[in-house]
Amino acid sequence: MVKNIAILMMLLVVACKGNSQEQHTEKKKEVKEIAYKVEKSDAEWRAELDDMEYYVLRRAGTEYAFTSDLLENKEKGTYVCAGCGNPVFKSDTKFKSGTGWPSFYQEIEGNVAFDTDYKIGYARTEEHCATCGGHLGHVFKDGPEPTGERHCINGAALDFIPDSK
Repeated sequence: MVKNIAILMMLLVVACKGNSQEQHTEKKKEVKEIAYKVEKSDAEWRAELDDMEYYVLRRAGTEYAFTSDLLENKEKGTYVCAGCGNPVFKSDTKFKSGTGWPSFYQEIEGNVAFDTDYKIGYARTEEHCATCGGHLGHVFKDGPEPTGERHCINGAALDFIPDSK
């Protein structure tokens, strides 16, 4: 009896067709090459960016939480893409999320582009610079009013330009 159950269980496991890999592959096929206003070769990006900026912006990496100098920045100004200088967030939309990454409740409309990312096994909304395509971070639906969004952004992807006084 136990032997029959074991055989039946093995048949069930073998007969089950996993869909997650196929869905991931299908999603990858949908990715289109986008032409950005700022396009550079990999060698040019490597020469212009420091190691962490390159890892985050060009390889869609994530910096360690609580390591960004911009995390506690409270100055008034504009956060720009560290790759091309495109303004992506205003300081008046920044808030303390407790996550360890600079967080904003709203992007500068038209300057940030969005895509779906399946890197950790489920869909997340990835944010990247609309001018150079550099990876910024992800947006989640658990932020404060008025948008309810939390744009969780790698500090290495940003430079800060203070308002002139």
